[in-house]
Amino acid sequence: MEDQPQGFLAGHLVGFLTPRQVKRPLPDTEGMNLVKLVDDFHSEDACRKFLEGLRWPDGVRCPRCNGATISRIVERDQFDCDSCRYQFSVTAGTIFNDTHLPLWKWFMAVYLIGESKKGISANQLKRTLGVNYRTAWYLSHRIRAAMISDLEPLLGTVEVDSTWIGGKPRHPAAVDAYGHRKRGPRPGRKASVAGAVARGGAIRLRVQREGMTMRDFIGKAIADKAPAIYTDEWAGYQKLGDADTKHESVNHHAYEWVRGDVHTNTIESAWSLLKRSIIGSYHHLSVKHLDSYLDEFEWRYNNRRNDFLFRDTMLALLRAEKMPYKELIERPA
Repeated sequence: MEDQPQGFLAGHLVGFLTPRQVKRPLPDTEGMNLVKLVDDFHSEDACRKFLEGLRWPDGVRCPRCNGATISRIVERDQFDCDSCRYQFSVTAGTIFNDTHLPLWKWFMAVYLIGESKKGISANQLKRTLGVNYRTAWYLSHRIRAAMISDLEPLLGTVEVDSTWIGGKPRHPAAVDAYGHRKRGPRPGRKASVAGAVARGGAIRLRVQREGMTMRDFIGKAIADKAPAIYTDEWAGYQKLGDADTKHESVNHHAYEWVRGDVHTNTIESAWSLLKRSIIGSYHHLSVKHLDSYLDEFEWRYNNRRNDFLFRDTMLALLRAEKMPYKELIERPA
């Protein structure tokens, strides 16, 4: 500390904080609700204390050198590392870094996006938080960027299906001899989405972009030793089974929806919920950002039984990479 002016020390630093001294007990976030959120995180100081305990549960560490001997600069809500003299805040190097939005508005947005079963639009977020549309849109996309689910391959009984996302085509697909619309690419701005869900477990969703096949998706989304894969009758699903995995299908064209344990009702229910969120909440979204909305849907679905969803989402935000606005809007379609 001999390199620091004495006046600076006297006016800004309050002693040395060892890892044990700087630990902060986390607020109880189990079963978080709106009333509790407002009560616990009504000020910037409360939000910073929560982020501090979440980011450094074993005591504050320097993000540059990992040093543990830290001093607190009280007047600036910052820390000073005794080892490398790096000064940093609890938001340094995180997605919150350099934000002009109060932290309590971040916390409110995280709660609303995580707890809204069918999502919340940027326009609704704008009205709720009292910000402009661009701020609400950018905020929601940064939160979605952190909502990345565990990508371990699915085990158990897995249902696989695909669906089309987008408005009604101007020229509908031709009707076959049985009165059904034919599958395949259609005119209009539609995107095909592949989905796989383990019964009672997690879901995987991916936009099927050019060059991607359903078999590519299935190979990545489902474990080789999954005991069963259930699909509909589409020809592209043929010969999915092997020595470890049985494959059976139901024939929707023949109005067969369930045969014993064989059905795709779980993934169909997920499609219904996804489309209701688009129709009822977002109203319109572009193919360019569809992957982000699918990540958000996956996160909520896979954490549907998680009583600590708010805490885990905040932790994911602390670990997420920063997303500049220019990078977001220039993302390739």
